[in-house]
Amino acid sequence: MSGNGRTVYIAGAGIAGMTLALALAKFGATVVVLERNTQVQEVGAGLQVSPNARKILNRLGLDKALAAKAFEPEGIDVYPYGANQPLVTLELGQVMEQRFGVPYTVMHRADLAEVLYRACKRFANIDLLFGVRAYDVVSHSRGVSVTVDEADGKSRSARAFAFIGADGVNSRTRTGVLMGPEAIYSGMVAWRITLGQSALDGVLAPDRTSLLWGPGYHAVTYPLPHRHQVNVALFAKSKAARTFGAEPPRAPDLPWAALKSRQFAAIREAAGDQWGYWPVSTIATPTWSEGGVGLIGDAAHAMLPFQAQGAAMAIEDAAILAPLLMTEADADSALRRYAALRQPRVERVRKLSDSNGFAFHLEWPFTLARNAVVKLQGPRGHLQRLDWLYGYDAAPDPEGLPPAPRQPRSDVH
Repeated sequence: MSGNGRTVYIAGAGIAGMTLALALAKFGATVVVLERNTQVQEVGAGLQVSPNARKILNRLGLDKALAAKAFEPEGIDVYPYGANQPLVTLELGQVMEQRFGVPYTVMHRADLAEVLYRACKRFANIDLLFGVRAYDVVSHSRGVSVTVDEADGKSRSARAFAFIGADGVNSRTRTGVLMGPEAIYSGMVAWRITLGQSALDGVLAPDRTSLLWGPGYHAVTYPLPHRHQVNVALFAKSKAARTFGAEPPRAPDLPWAALKSRQFAAIREAAGDQWGYWPVSTIATPTWSEGGVGLIGDAAHAMLPFQAQGAAMAIEDAAILAPLLMTEADADSALRRYAALRQPRVERVRKLSDSNGFAFHLEWPFTLARNAVVKLQGPRGHLQRLDWLYGYDAAPDPEGLPPAPRQPRSDVH
């Protein structure tokens, strides 16, 4: 498909921004990606690439590169607090690939970013600018005007078809250009650490991910054999005063429990005080765009990470938005169609993530009913329950997409 001479600026060289850049470049667009860091920099560690995201990445030609870095777990071991054996092992592996056509994998977030970066570098029509100090955007009837202060002190100005903020939960595009809301601290902290591959031998299966439920908290572990590591993410409540205090906490402060957990004890012993932590913030805004300026990924809809779909939702955003930006008469129409398509699905995933957090953190005796339901569903119950999520296909054909909703537009000046 012809690029129609369109230029799109993207703020943020993360997973959302680089996926969108690749998708646009394949349609022939000229893409300029602005990144304030001096290099690709992804915080966090483990990442789940579920089938709904993998389909899109494969279409972008990344299948082999991902396979070299990702790991396909055989299942998810679900441990109620204090249990020595899993309540159930949710089947993944070949079962997932047979049902959805692509594998369910886990990988290091930095590895996915590197795969995307290398792919972007192969396109002459993608310009990655690192060390960007500031930018200014004005939307008007003929597109957007962009001014960029680069790392070397120089400034560039250009006119573009659209400007897309893929700059994360604390998006400057959302707050400074669209005048949208600030992120809201959820009251939860994500404690993360990568341990040596053998650190949890005899405690957790090395060929499966593990979901560990606790009273008021939970943890997820992912094997990362390509790095000879195990990633651990532990989510717990934390008061804002402690989370954002002058002296950052060094390890999770978990509520006292009458029973001990063999798995949590082993993790905490192996991790010591070497944890990294990230306050979990969320975004709820109905306004994803104004004129030719729009948002994707966490900049538009950061949610609790309890269904591990944050990156997948950003990748889906990119797959839907790219063809619209290349076929609609103007960026405003493209962005409104995109929001109309994406918002209901993203909201459904948000609600699922919220309900998972509630269920994962239940205390006794409410855990009895939860455990009974999960055990009754069995090792393949999740396949049917989440078919709408994993089976989704963000088809790149804009002809099959509904028209933009009619609404008054107000240009940003």
